[in-house]
Amino acid sequence: MSRARQPPLVTGISPNEGISWTKVTIRGENLGTGPADLIGLTICGHNCLLTAEWMSASKIVCRVGQAKNDKGDIIVTTKSGGKGTSTVSFKLLKPEKIGILDQSAVWVDEMNYYDMRTDRNKGIPPLSLRPANPLGIEIDKGRFPQKDLESLFPGMSADFTSENFSAAWYLIENHSTTSFDQLKTAVVNLKKQANKKNEGSLAYVKGGLSTFFEAQDALSAIHQKLEADGTEKVEGSMTQKLENVLNRASNTADTLFQEVLGRKDKADSTRNALNVLQRFKFLFNLPLNIERNIQKGDYDVVINDYEKAKSLFGKTEVQVFKKYYAEVETRIEALRELLLDKLLETPSTLHDQKRYIRYLSDLHAPGDPAWQCIGAQHQWILQLMHNCKESYVKEQKGKDTFLFYLYICNALLHSPMLELDSDVRPSPIGHLSQTASLKRGSSFQSGRDDAWRYKAPQQVVFVEKLTKLVVSQLPNFWKLWVSYVNGSLFSETAEKSGQMERSKKNARQRQNDFKKMIQEVMHSLVKLIRGALLPFSLREGELRQYGGWEMKSELSGQWLTHVIQTVRLSSESLTALEIPNDMLQIIQDLILDLRVRCIIVTLQHTAEDIKRLAEKEDWVVDNEGLTSLPSQFEQCIIHSLQSLKAVLDCKPGEASVFQQQKTQEDVCQLSIGIMQGFIDCLEQLSTKPDGDIDTSHLSVDVSSPDLFGSIHEESSLSSEQRLLIALSNCRYLERHTFLNIAEHFEKHGFQGVDKITQVSMESLKELDQRLFEMYIEFKADPIVGSLEPGIYAGYFDWKDCLIPTGVRNYLKEALVNIIAVHAEVFTISKDLVPRVMSRVVEAVSEELSRLMQCVSSFSKNGALQAKLEICALRDTVAIYLTPESKSSFKQALEALPQLSSGTDRKLLEELLNKFKSSMHLQLTCFQASSSAMMKT
Repeated sequence: MSRARQPPLVTGISPNEGISWTKVTIRGENLGTGPADLIGLTICGHNCLLTAEWMSASKIVCRVGQAKNDKGDIIVTTKSGGKGTSTVSFKLLKPEKIGILDQSAVWVDEMNYYDMRTDRNKGIPPLSLRPANPLGIEIDKGRFPQKDLESLFPGMSADFTSENFSAAWYLIENHSTTSFDQLKTAVVNLKKQANKKNEGSLAYVKGGLSTFFEAQDALSAIHQKLEADGTEKVEGSMTQKLENVLNRASNTADTLFQEVLGRKDKADSTRNALNVLQRFKFLFNLPLNIERNIQKGDYDVVINDYEKAKSLFGKTEVQVFKKYYAEVETRIEALRELLLDKLLETPSTLHDQKRYIRYLSDLHAPGDPAWQCIGAQHQWILQLMHNCKESYVKEQKGKDTFLFYLYICNALLHSPMLELDSDVRPSPIGHLSQTASLKRGSSFQSGRDDAWRYKAPQQVVFVEKLTKLVVSQLPNFWKLWVSYVNGSLFSETAEKSGQMERSKKNARQRQNDFKKMIQEVMHSLVKLIRGALLPFSLREGELRQYGGWEMKSELSGQWLTHVIQTVRLSSESLTALEIPNDMLQIIQDLILDLRVRCIIVTLQHTAEDIKRLAEKEDWVVDNEGLTSLPSQFEQCIIHSLQSLKAVLDCKPGEASVFQQQKTQEDVCQLSIGIMQGFIDCLEQLSTKPDGDIDTSHLSVDVSSPDLFGSIHEESSLSSEQRLLIALSNCRYLERHTFLNIAEHFEKHGFQGVDKITQVSMESLKELDQRLFEMYIEFKADPIVGSLEPGIYAGYFDWKDCLIPTGVRNYLKEALVNIIAVHAEVFTISKDLVPRVMSRVVEAVSEELSRLMQCVSSFSKNGALQAKLEICALRDTVAIYLTPESKSSFKQALEALPQLSSGTDRKLLEELLNKFKSSMHLQLTCFQASSSAMMKT
C-alpha cells in the first residue's frame, strides 16, 4: 500500500561540517506537512529532533548533537512519508582546545578549567607557563587533516603544555607556510624568553645574598665559639643572641612584607572569587537568561538550561549556589504558570496546545496539564455553541422587524390606491402567494439590495453556523484526546522519566469522563437544533435552555431538506474521526426526526397547495374533455415527492423513515387528505354558483395567446357544463391520475398505498355519482316533466282520437331536448355521451311507461297512436338502450291493446318510416357505431 506522500529527501545542509551544537539548516523535498508531521531527525546517527524547528516542507533548522561518527547522513522521518534518504552528508569536527585568554563563542568545559596563575602548589611544569605564542611570530594554521597528523605523530600532541608535546607537529600545524627567515626570528625570540627567565631567577638570588651571608656569618661565629669555649655559658649566650637575631629578622621581615602579603592575600581572594564567577557563570546568569528567553518565547532554551542547572546544582550544599538555584526555581514556577495560562487560553491551535503540554511536562508541572487543556476545550466548545444560539436569537428579532417593514412597504407599493392609471385590480393569487411565502418561512423577494441576507430563515443559518462550528472544533478536540492516550504529547525526556506511562494510565482511568464530554457536546448540538427546528420534542426545562426562538411559522419542507443535508454532512465528518457510533447515535435520531418532520410538513404544504388549485382552473377543455386541473394536481404531487427523495433515501447508518407505525399512519392520513382535498376542490368548482366564479386570476397570465377567449369561454359556462367538465376530470382521475400517483407513492417507499388508493377512489366515485345525478337531474327532469303535458295537449284522449297521421310534436320536442343534451355532452367529452344518454333515455322510458300504464283504456286509434310514438322513441334511441330502459319500453307496450289487423300494422310501419325519414338529420346523432355504446 503506497503512502499518501513521497519519502523525505535531503538535498542540502549548511554548513556541511562543524563541531557539536552547530546550528545547521537542512533543505530538501517532502520534509513534512507541519511540526506535528516531523517525528524523526538524525545527523551522523544522533537524534536531533529535540532541537529541530520545522520551517516548511523544504526547510528544517536544528543543532547537531554529540554524535559518535565523524561523518554521516541526514535522515528525516515523517508520519506522512516515512523514513527518508539523503544525498549529502555532514562532517563532525572535534572541538579545538581553547586557551585561557582566547575568545570563544562556544561553551567551555568548566570541569577541566583551572587557573594556572594562582595554583602554586601543584608543581606545574615550566613549559605550562609559556605564552600562547612562544615563537613570537604570526601563526598561520595550515589545512592539514587532523587525522593525518594524528597518524604521523601517534601518541603526541601539538599542545606545548602537554607532556607529549611534539615540536614538529606544532610547526606543521601552526607554521607550515612560514618562511625560513621568520623561523630564524622565532629562534631568537625563543632564546630571549629563556634568557629572561634565567636572568629573573639570578636576580632573585642576588637580591637575597646579603641576608644569606649574614646568616652564614652568624652560624660560623656560633660554631667557632662553641668549639673555643666548650662551655654552657657561651652556648647559652650564643643561643640567646641567635634567637634575638632571628626575632629581629622576623620582625623586620614582617614589617617590610606585611603590606605586600596583605595585598597578595586580597588579590588571591579576589582572583578566587573571579575564578568561581567564571566557572559558574552559567548558574549566576541563569535567572536573567531565563527572563530574557521567556520574553523572546524561546521556551526550549529555558527548559534545556533548567535541566542542566537541575542536574548540576539541584542537590548542592553550597549556600551561594542554593540561593541562585532558588531564584531559578522561582523563575521556572512563574514560567509554569505562564505556560498553563497559555495552554488554557482559547482559542488556540492544536499545535500550540501540544507544544505547551510538552513544555509543562518537561518542566515537571504539578497536576495533569493535558487533561486540564481537554477540560478547558470542552467548556469552550459548549460556550461557543450557546453563544452562537444567543446571537442568532437576538438577530432574529431584528430580522423579523425588518421583514415586517418590507412587507408593509411592498403592500403600499402594490396598493390599488397607488395605481391611478389602471383599473385592473391586483391579482389575489399573487397576494395569496406572497402571504403564503411569509407564513411558510420562504424567502421574501424585494427590490432592495440590502435585503439579500434575509432570504434564508434565521434557524437555517443558525444550524449551518452551529454545525460548522462543531465540525471545525471537535476534530482537534478528539485528536488532542488521542494524542493524550497514546502519549505522543510528551518529549523524549518525559518518556525516559516515566511521565508518559503515568499519563497513559491517567488517560485509561479518564476514558469514561471524556466519553461524557463528547456526549455532552453531542447532546448540546442536538438539543440546540431541536430548539430551533423541533421545539415540541424538548421538555419544558430544556426548551428554556436550548430554545428561545420566535416560532411564528414552521419552516417549509425545502428548508428542512437543506437542514437535513447540513446535519448529514456534519455527521459524516464526525464519523470520519472514528468517534464510536454510540456517541453519534443521538445525531442519527435527530436526522430521523427531521426527516419525519420534513415529510409531514411537505405533505401539509402540498395539501394547502392542492386546495388553492381551484383558483387556477381556467375551464379550457382539451380534445379529451379535460382541463389542466388533473395534470396540475398530478404534477404537484410528483414535485412534492421528488423534493422528498433525498429525505426518503437512507444514508449509511440511517433507519427507514417509515420504521415507526405512527409515522406510517400519519403519512397515510396526510396522503389521503391530499387526495380528498383535491376531490373537495373538484366539488367546489362544479357546484359553485355562477356568481361565485372568480375569473380575476386569469389576468395574471397576460402572455397567454387565448386569454380573452378563455375568459369569454369560462364566463359563458353554465352549471351543467361545469358538471360535465368535472365528470370528465373525475373519469380521467379514476382511470389514470390516481393510479399514477399510487405508483409514485410506491416508488418512494410510502406505506399503505393500497389504503390511500382505495379510500381516494371511493371518495372520487362518490363525488362522481353525486355530480352525475345532479347533471341528470338538471337535464332529464325537464324532458320527463314535459311528456305528460305534451301527451294531453289539446284535450287529447286515448279513448277518442283520430286515425294517426304521424308522431305528435311532444315526442319530437322531447327528442330535440335529448339531442341537445347529446350535443352538450359531446362538446365537452364524447366519452361521457353513452353514460349520460343512457340515463336520460332510462328516465324518459320510465316516465313514458308510467303514463301508459296509467291510461284506463285505449281506443283502436289510441292504441295505434301510442304504439307509434313508443316505437318511434325506442327505435330512435336504440343505441342507448339499457336493460332498465328496455324493460320500461316493454312494459309500456304491454299496457297497449294488441294490433289485430294487418292494415294497422302496415300503417304503423309506414308512419314510422315517415317519421324517420322526416327527422333523418335530427336523428343522425343516434346512429353512432356500436363501438361507441356504453359498456355497462
